[in-house]
Amino acid sequence: MSNQPPVVVPDLSEFERALANVRQVAIETPVLHSHFLSELVGQEVWLKCENLQRTGAYKVRGAFNRMSKLTKEEKKKGVIAASAGNHAQGVALAAKKLGIKATVYMPFGASLPKVAATRNYGAKVVLFGATFAEALKAAQDQAKQTGEIFIPPFDHIDVVLGQGTVGVEIMEQHPDVSTIVVAIGGGGLAAGVAVAAKLTAKALGKKIRIIGVQAENVAPYAVSMKTGKLTEVVATPTIADGIAVAKPGRVPFELIKEHIDKVVTVSENDIAKAILVLLERSKQVVEPAGAVAVAALMNGKAKAKGKTIAILSGGNMDPLLLQRVIRHGLSASDRYTNFSVMLPDRPGQLALTAEVIAGAHANVVEVLHTRHGNGLQISEVELNLSVETSGHEHRIEVVKALEKAGLRPRLEKPRED
Repeated sequence: MSNQPPVVVPDLSEFERALANVRQVAIETPVLHSHFLSELVGQEVWLKCENLQRTGAYKVRGAFNRMSKLTKEEKKKGVIAASAGNHAQGVALAAKKLGIKATVYMPFGASLPKVAATRNYGAKVVLFGATFAEALKAAQDQAKQTGEIFIPPFDHIDVVLGQGTVGVEIMEQHPDVSTIVVAIGGGGLAAGVAVAAKLTAKALGKKIRIIGVQAENVAPYAVSMKTGKLTEVVATPTIADGIAVAKPGRVPFELIKEHIDKVVTVSENDIAKAILVLLERSKQVVEPAGAVAVAALMNGKAKAKGKTIAILSGGNMDPLLLQRVIRHGLSASDRYTNFSVMLPDRPGQLALTAEVIAGAHANVVEVLHTRHGNGLQISEVELNLSVETSGHEHRIEVVKALEKAGLRPRLEKPRED
């Protein structure tokens, strides 16, 4: 790190030039008001909808800005990248727009819709390795062998400038914003937005707060901000795979530690609940990484002060994952509950149980009936019930109704199917 040149903070004109450049391929995404979140946090909350961007995420901005600055000779060599999804699509679309051949390495576990979309934009997709790290190494090795230009997902100043155009747009659309909440993975988006927004605010003679958000299972910036140096963490699984980066990028980190006011974390339950709220209340399909800013507002770690804008950084959600996340979000919000009820093995007990639940105004979604299991007497059966409720208080009412009827309900963890 000491042998590398210092990171120079870009000026506002560089972001403005990047925005003019990026608008050749990226749209200006809307900023939508959220009545639900505004009432929840007691401040005006708006959503910057990069989930509606071309390719479904902000990544095309940084990829295009970097690739458009390649020389003719570099463009002839082609570009190569590694990604689990959003950066892949950004590179593929940017390459198509610029007439450059693109190869993208993706791990075998990458979302099938993201793989298909990357191919549809014209890039060659190479599936390699079980993890992003393995795909990344393979891509970098090929770049060394072939001379293809490696396009990093976040650790390059031209990428940061491109991603920072999100911040420029926010300040153009809502110059009176006081707080911006933004996801942090490798740090390209957060660094660009923070610098661009603070430079613009300074020019307007005002101050602005920037809060970064990470998934608590992979949160190297939360640690690095405290230590003041790049710190790699041991990553544990998270549904927010788009920001699951174990070590900060050098360039973004140098900018973030000076321009972001606070970095907070959100749990898997927080993320699932935020996705559900965005679906139900704002009619926005947002992937887990794209929902962490809203999750941080909902769990109270990101304090909204004045007009607050949360960036929805991406919407590339695998339908099968969406199904699981919705169920998990309902469960985390106490709106989808699994009960286990022990019953005597005689006619009418299932009907009685259903009648009690219906009388408590809940809805049985699924029933599993078994005569076999640990702790079951020969004369007993076990009912596993999946029940819809309206929230925590309603769930308690259902439990009390079952107990009042002489039944023995036991709460179970939801099945991950």
